[in-house]
Amino acid sequence: MKSAWVVRHLAFEGLGVFAEVLEQRGYRVRMFEAPVTDLAELDAGEPDLLVLLGGPIGAFDDAVYPYLAGVLQWVEQRLASGRKLLGVCLGAQLIARAMGGQVRPMGVKEIGYAPLTLTAAGRTSVLAPLHASIPVLHWHGDQFEIPPGATHLAASAACPHQAFAVGNAVLALQFHLEADPRQIEAWLVGHCAELHGAGIDPRALRSQAAELRAGEVLLCQQLFADWLDLPEGPA
Repeated sequence: MKSAWVVRHLAFEGLGVFAEVLEQRGYRVRMFEAPVTDLAELDAGEPDLLVLLGGPIGAFDDAVYPYLAGVLQWVEQRLASGRKLLGVCLGAQLIARAMGGQVRPMGVKEIGYAPLTLTAAGRTSVLAPLHASIPVLHWHGDQFEIPPGATHLAASAACPHQAFAVGNAVLALQFHLEADPRQIEAWLVGHCAELHGAGIDPRALRSQAAELRAGEVLLCQQLFADWLDLPEGPA
């Protein structure tokens, strides 16, 4: 049985629609609550898959949230192993930081469902089905640089750096491909202060989530499954 370790910063920002994919493929999933887990006692190279999920703090906020230093060390260990590593939002930003890239505020919040623009490399990657008409959930105010040695895959109007890959083993997504629109209420409640501060009406996000079709959820699951099927190593 394959193993997947998942690093979670918030209880309601979990694996979402990816959980079903891992279950169907027989993965044994182990969840780590990052703020209260001593990751130093664990070998980041051990599982077949390591997933780093999102959170509302910054990738360089370890002076305020010291636990991030341990997560960053885990990312560095995982990168050195050459094994499958998926980062989402804050997770992707931590991968960028570990690879020498910067993470900076955009000066604006990008929150809501909107399509991506794929780069030339993105159009030949596992993200290729995410053409301009497929909405994905954006929920961030920071943006990573594309780090040295990585391939830029996607952009949006507000955020030119939305995704990168390192070979077939590492995939970093600024957007939330994993987010289950059927669970959007937990996000609206959990991030209510951020939404209020950004002047975003939760009713608009609820409406956007309700408009998503079942086929679009299945597409996100298939993209994740396709990436899992890629052999580790160079693309």
